Amino acid sequence: MSFINKFIDKAKGSRQQNQPDNHTPQNSNTSSKSVSSVATHSTNHSSHQTDFSTLKSSTPSSNHHHTKQDEDLEDLIESLQQLKKDKPAKSDMSASSNTTATTATTAAAKSINEIQPQPMQHQRSSNRSTPTYTSVYNDQSIIKQRQDRPRLKLADFNMLRTLGTGSFGRVHLVQSRVNARYYAVKVLKKSEVVRLKQVEHTNNEKHILESVAHPFLVNMWGTFQDTVNLYMVMDYVPGGELFSVLRRSKRFPDHVAKFYAAEVILAIEYMHSKNVIYRDLKPENLLLDSQGHIKITDFGFAKHVPDITWTLCGTPDYLAPEIIQSKGYGRAVDWWSLGVLVFEMLAGYPPFYDDDHLKLYEKILAGRVKYPQYFIPNSKDLLKRLLTADLTKRYGNLKDGSEDIKRHVWFQGVDFNRVLARQIRPPYVPNIRGEGDASHFDRYPETDEQYGNDAAPDPFRNLFPDF
Repeated sequence: MSFINKFIDKAKGSRQQNQPDNHTPQNSNTSSKSVSSVATHSTNHSSHQTDFSTLKSSTPSSNHHHTKQDEDLEDLIESLQQLKKDKPAKSDMSASSNTTATTATTAAAKSINEIQPQPMQHQRSSNRSTPTYTSVYNDQSIIKQRQDRPRLKLADFNMLRTLGTGSFGRVHLVQSRVNARYYAVKVLKKSEVVRLKQVEHTNNEKHILESVAHPFLVNMWGTFQDTVNLYMVMDYVPGGELFSVLRRSKRFPDHVAKFYAAEVILAIEYMHSKNVIYRDLKPENLLLDSQGHIKITDFGFAKHVPDITWTLCGTPDYLAPEIIQSKGYGRAVDWWSLGVLVFEMLAGYPPFYDDDHLKLYEKILAGRVKYPQYFIPNSKDLLKRLLTADLTKRYGNLKDGSEDIKRHVWFQGVDFNRVLARQIRPPYVPNIRGEGDASHFDRYPETDEQYGNDAAPDPFRNLFPDF
């Protein structure tokens, strides 16, 4: 077990799993939480009324040490609807109501109810819609727009409040003095980045965010530094973390998990097309924009890898076996993490867990997954094809790549071109009271540090030449 002991010393640290009602964006063992996002889009929230009351009841889950006593599906519906209020409170909605609500539809928005479970037939469906990224979302146009902007500086922004904290930095909500828009600025203390040996990861994050642009990835607009700190300016994502929605809901109905999984797949597929491995997929790193679509954030562990890498990093619950074994690994680790994410969305807890990291890694290597009885056959079949240690069998790593996943019968009926174009209505739309609303993020004590210090000595500037 020497490779496991070695990994424990280098692993990023585990999430606080047993606190579903008290989660905060902070992860004390990781880099500063990237609470960033896409600019708020105007939308008519009142026209978005997803009919959760038509969902079929699920078999109650087994008593797992990760979760509180499992609720029935009507309680899950109540929890999801409570999230739309300014201050979540006990819903007065009748738990026994079986009334089918009428959903509003538009030509540009397709109901999530169209993504319903399909009968188990075969491993792959006839879904063959391959997104053409340049026709739906011109990433080079966005990247060039960022490159052509004047270089940003601290004086361009008014600091408003802290959105999240980490072991060597924090994320602030700011407002631009130039265009009055709201952004999230990630501030990293150089001395702590160096002390924690995160220089390479920090530079990787900056370079990768500069090179990507996608509907389901956070957008970075620029970076700068002073003698003490590094600054990364990103669009502000006001809807908070998917983790918070999942913990309040206990678990997601099958088609709700499918909606978020479909958007994540397209984001991973895009990153892999750029030879980027993400390596930190988890609900905490999926933010919700004002319309309810996901934005993947926190690229501290992302890396440009044309072939394979050996770096030991990630979040323990989501690690692929080949990472734990200190083997060279590639893009397939992100598809393993997708399997863990889908399982956690459907069950409310990850497939592998133990408070002791050594035992956790042993469970991952053993690969024995206990599926709750309420999992439908199609979802179990897909998860078995993602959560396999055999790289010659893992979906996403075969000859057809991510197409194997998108064609799987669990996604039957899903038009991935419409998913990419954000034309499928999200199952949950955050209640955003204004462009600078930060009510979906916890409050943190504000720092007394004065940013913008250029008078102090800077022994680390040469380590971050591109900031």
